[in-house]
Amino acid sequence: MTIIAMFSGPRNISTTMMRAFENRPDTMVFDEPFYACYLKASGAAHPMRDDILAAQSADWSAVAASLRDAAPTGERIQFQKNIAFHFAGGAPLDWIDGARVFHLIRNPRAMVASYAKKYADVSPIIDSYRMQRIIDERAGGDCPVIDAADILRNPGGVLRALCEVLGVPFDNAMLSWRAGPRDSDGVWAPHWYDAVWASTGFNPFIEKPIDLSPALEDAASACMADYEFFHARRITLASTAPEE
Repeated sequence: MTIIAMFSGPRNISTTMMRAFENRPDTMVFDEPFYACYLKASGAAHPMRDDILAAQSADWSAVAASLRDAAPTGERIQFQKNIAFHFAGGAPLDWIDGARVFHLIRNPRAMVASYAKKYADVSPIIDSYRMQRIIDERAGGDCPVIDAADILRNPGGVLRALCEVLGVPFDNAMLSWRAGPRDSDGVWAPHWYDAVWASTGFNPFIEKPIDLSPALEDAASACMADYEFFHARRITLASTAPEE
């Protein structure tokens, strides 16, 4: 079983990426498997906290073991959608050893603007970039990086390049899917996944004006250096024009 562990901050097409991999016939997906662990350890009062704690194990070791021992039903790839700030409190990271890790990034100003519409405390975006640096170093310091804006400009090209680096074949099934929820969606999906549930593929990239308060600008600035570190390493293509 090839294990692919994606790390991202919140509000960063991470669920859309999960949809793309889940639509492959050879792939099983896990949606934020350590979310309950984070909520128990941090005490964070996130939306649907009680539902999440009831639906998921909050034991780090038990969750890691369940991922390691997940029994495939014909799949040969396991894809994990991990939100990096879930590990910011000193969570164990040994479970990623042997996994093919990659990072999904997005301009922090866009992430902050989107997250603030759903949840007032945007510090998880800062924590996510900080943890992605730590996770990247643990995984060897050369994990593939993709930027959400690049994917939306050219989904087929970027996903094909990502699959090549990860050592798995690209599948055109990654580019479109049926609308609606999935059994694999976390219990928190009704609060966060409205746009994904309405989607049937990658939405086109649209450059939107962003107007942040001074406090939100400060939050975006606090993780800009980490974003630029990853952005300089991101997978790029000779052309970002959509494929025919």
